Amino acid sequence: MNEELVIDRTKIFAHRCVKAAIALNKTQLGGIISKQLMRSATSVAANYRAACLAHPKEAFTSKLSIVIEEADESEFWLTFALDEKLLKPKQVEGLIAESKELCSIFVSSRKTKQIAKTNNK
Repeated sequence: MNEELVIDRTKIFAHRCVKAAIALNKTQLGGIISKQLMRSATSVAANYRAACLAHPKEAFTSKLSIVIEEADESEFWLTFALDEKLLKPKQVEGLIAESKELCSIFVSSRKTKQIAKTNNK
């Protein structure tokens, strides 16, 4: 997948998660989930951009690992909000699917870079 498309996709994911976070009930738990979701989702986009700028393969792999963790954490907060009935399934199903898909893309990309690194030794 084209690097620029993935940069755009992660940014769109972050925007959509921020909107979902804002929609959370104004309860104490909703506030906590909202902050955590906004932090993790925006971190996906920001750290992927940083990974694309990383020059050594090790730096790329390290940043990509952070992106994977943050995408997975975003999925956790989305499902947690759903479990707590703070958001409706229609509000988060697409975001949950997107977080899983992004994780798959980044895991695959990390494996490819690691294989390339190993083959270059």
